[in-house]
Amino acid sequence: MKTNDATEDPLESDEPTSDDSDEDVKDEAPMEPQRRTEFDEEFIADLDAPPIEAYPPVVEALVFASDDPLKPKEIVKAIKGIDGDDTELKPEEIDTMIDRLNERYGETGVAFRIRKIAGGYTYGTRPEYAKYLGYLASEKTRKRLSPAALETLAIVAYKQPITKPEIEAIRGVNIDYIIGTLLEKGLVSIAGRSESVGRPLLYETTEEFLKFFGLGDVADLPKPREIDEIMNDEDFVEQKRKLMMSQIEETIEKELADAEDDED
Repeated sequence: MKTNDATEDPLESDEPTSDDSDEDVKDEAPMEPQRRTEFDEEFIADLDAPPIEAYPPVVEALVFASDDPLKPKEIVKAIKGIDGDDTELKPEEIDTMIDRLNERYGETGVAFRIRKIAGGYTYGTRPEYAKYLGYLASEKTRKRLSPAALETLAIVAYKQPITKPEIEAIRGVNIDYIIGTLLEKGLVSIAGRSESVGRPLLYETTEEFLKFFGLGDVADLPKPREIDEIMNDEDFVEQKRKLMMSQIEETIEKELADAEDDED
């Protein structure tokens, strides 16, 4: 006698049976890799970016925070000190980054640029704002060099290396005190001895001199023809007049203070 298959076999159905739970399905199904978001892609791209593209903001921050001009090799050393010695970065790439930063500054019209001074990089204002800054700085003339010291320093800068007797022959006065002041301020240094009679000391300008005057190299000093143009410039004449008046006032104040001390 034949049995009814319908009564003994479960009905076939597309629906899962009660024994197939969601938990079992999850355990058996392979894990799908997590999809990268747009942020992840950008982050990974930054990690894989070459130094020339990834480090300009770092270079910008280092130059901004430094009190003294930073040389390219010093910037590279600072970056490798954090990111590892295997970081592929060369000093010449720093020069390229600085150029790109200055191009960006030029596009935005800001009043400053990164300038190369004394072999290193530092921030400086654009030349067209010099007269405004000069007016502000005229209030601080007591920290400036005297005309005699400036004249002596100019002779050293243009004639270096040069001896003290040679400087005195040009100026016509003794410069013992002035040369001592310039040495103390670190604007000149001893460069050795001359081969002339008595072997007097030779003097030359220093890296501090370049920083003081915002020069990249001694070769950047203005030529004699350029000096004549500067001396005849109206803004320069006005600034010179203000400086002279300030020095006169300072001399008067000093004489009055000395007189009061004598009375006491």
